Amino acid sequence: MKAKLGLTVLQWTLGVVILIEAVLFVLPGAAHDFARTHLPGFVRLILGFGEILGCILLLIPKTTIRGAWLLLALFIMAILIHLLHGAYNVGNLAIYAAAAFAIAIGK
Repeated sequence: MKAKLGLTVLQWTLGVVILIEAVLFVLPGAAHDFARTHLPGFVRLILGFGEILGCILLLIPKTTIRGAWLLLALFIMAILIHLLHGAYNVGNLAIYAAAAFAIAIGK
C-alpha cells in the first residue's frame, strides 16, 4: 500500500513539474537558449510538445504507463542531445528518467 501511494505521488509530481517545464520550453522565450545547440527549432517543439503529451498521458490513470514510457524516451533523447553538444549537466534529466522508469515499471 505504501509503495503504491509513493508511486502515485511520484507520478503526479513528475507529471506536474515536467508539464510546467515543457510549456515554458515551447514558449518563444526558450528559443534563444535552444539556439545554442545549433539544432533546428522544430526539434525544441517536438521535444516540448512530446513532453506535454507524455505528461497528459501520465496523469490520466488509464494511460499512465504509456505516458511514463514516452517521457522516458524523451528524457533519454534529451540526455543524448545534451551530451553530444558537450553539456554534461544532465543530472536533472537522469532523475526525471529514473522517475519515469519507476512509474512505468511500478504501475
